[in-house]
Amino acid sequence: MVATRRQPQVLLASCAELPTSNGDDTQLPAALAELGVQASWAVWDAPEADFAQADLVVLRSTWDYTRRRAEFLRWCESLPALANPARVVRWNTHKSYLVDLAAAGVAVVPTQVIAPGERAEWPEHEFVLKPAVGAGSRDAARFDPADPTAARAHLRTLHEQDRTAVVQPYQEAVDAEGETALVFLGGVFSHGFVKGPMLTPATAREASELFVPEGLRPTDPPATMRRAAEDALDAACGLLGLCRSELLYARVDLVRATDGEPLLLELELSEPSLGFRQTDSAAQRRFASAVRGTLARR
Repeated sequence: MVATRRQPQVLLASCAELPTSNGDDTQLPAALAELGVQASWAVWDAPEADFAQADLVVLRSTWDYTRRRAEFLRWCESLPALANPARVVRWNTHKSYLVDLAAAGVAVVPTQVIAPGERAEWPEHEFVLKPAVGAGSRDAARFDPADPTAARAHLRTLHEQDRTAVVQPYQEAVDAEGETALVFLGGVFSHGFVKGPMLTPATAREASELFVPEGLRPTDPPATMRRAAEDALDAACGLLGLCRSELLYARVDLVRATDGEPLLLELELSEPSLGFRQTDSAAQRRFASAVRGTLARR
């Protein structure tokens, strides 16, 4: 008599405001079921959710963590099995990781990290000021250095909230072509999409939503973008002491500098939207296969 194999149990972590995500990956449980993996959505801080019993917890739309990162990280570190790993989440949820990657030789948009009590050095051209712990472009704004009054006020607001800030020169190419996002699943390139410009020259604003709405479209990234994304991912894995296959997912956001070369804007290893609606239907199956690979390594 052949014993029945138990189905692995996977919980896809979300937040109370979006308990089954935002529609981009809501159907992931069906893709996982095709491969014999039982998956369901669960709000990360819901007391009734039994995350400790899951064979794997996968961070997805946990986008309300930004104002209580310490609590979120404690929760991540309490889990027996988390993708991506908790130490990756700790490193990647504070934008100082961009300084680490720049020091490792990655071509990064110049990044200035300003802790409460520190002064900013405003770039000579338009720049973006945003919190170092943030998601979905909330509390991010674009400023003109000719009139830094609004930027100073925004920085003061962030610091009064005990939040570290990040300043980056605005890349003009974003207005014309947006940001190119390259998605990797299980360390292997899966697909790309473009995020249209979200910040217009204006005074700082605070978004009440979990994320600022984005204009998205599919793209086939050129070789220069793919190579830059691979370089950034390899550098991150080197800093973290990981093999690329140990990352269930990664999203590399690139923009073009004035000379046309790609620069890293963000490396999303924690809870990024993966743009499944902007690519072929097989992408969710590739994600499911990567989950199976993560389970097999355990």
